[in-house]
Amino acid sequence: MRELADRPEEVPAVFAERFNSGDATALAQVYEDAAVLVPQPGTPVTGTDLHAANGRLQKLGVPVSVRPRHVYRNGDLALLIVDWVIDGTDRDGQAVHVEGTATDVARRGSDGRWRYVIDNPFGTRAQQLLTEDTLKPTF
Repeated sequence: MRELADRPEEVPAVFAERFNSGDATALAQVYEDAAVLVPQPGTPVTGTDLHAANGRLQKLGVPVSVRPRHVYRNGDLALLIVDWVIDGTDRDGQAVHVEGTATDVARRGSDGRWRYVIDNPFGTRAQQLLTEDTLKPTF
């Protein structure tokens, strides 16, 4: 598995590889201990709630694809704008399509590795989830 990012532009690819591995512990390492995730607009979570939200998506068994658009760095901080999509069939045979354009903040730690401080996956675009019943996500 890929090491944590040496450069801020690598963070999304590290996140995707670890997300797609299904290894929740490996995915958690992509975040600082006090990181914030915004799984739904206006509802930030931290700690175990952050990891539980990611875990619910991982359990679908559908891979995420990422495409960084912009990375703006200032010293040990970086703002990342990343297009992403989770598209496929879940373990129950249901079609899943979730996508967004994230506005994320990453920070270089004392070990030189970059981790998410703020992960806002729906930062610039409305959330979309399509299934046969056009359900909204419960994460």
